[in-house]
Amino acid sequence: MKAAFFTKETVRSIGMLNRELPKFGIGDTVVVSQSIKEAGKERLQAFEGDVIAIHKKGASSTFIVRKIGAHAVAVERIFPFFSPLIKDIKVLGKGDVRRAKLYYLRKKVGKAAQVKKLVETKASIEKRKEAQAASAPAAE
Repeated sequence: MKAAFFTKETVRSIGMLNRELPKFGIGDTVVVSQSIKEAGKERLQAFEGDVIAIHKKGASSTFIVRKIGAHAVAVERIFPFFSPLIKDIKVLGKGDVRRAKLYYLRKKVGKAAQVKKLVETKASIEKRKEAQAASAPAAE
């Protein structure tokens, strides 16, 4: 299986597409659906894990997703934001983190390597919706 990587020049020549990706941040649990070509067939492969880093560099922007695989072996993958191979990203949960990069998780083992999840209450959901409603008319 050969992965397709794009150089900065290739991405610039293709142009930055307006991706309709959901907003996610560091510590969030996401499922990235990526198109894989094997034996002349194309299928979607899902990769579920925590976002440990986001690099914002225009057309070369990437994010790193880390999951714990079989036999407690950690697997990290770097996904370009503007790759045509990424079909869908779903945000499963928000993380409660205080760092911009979670590289320290690489040294942790077991439950210590997990990201604390942000629990939303009804009050916090209503407060967020009110804030979005208040900012929406100002933007128009």
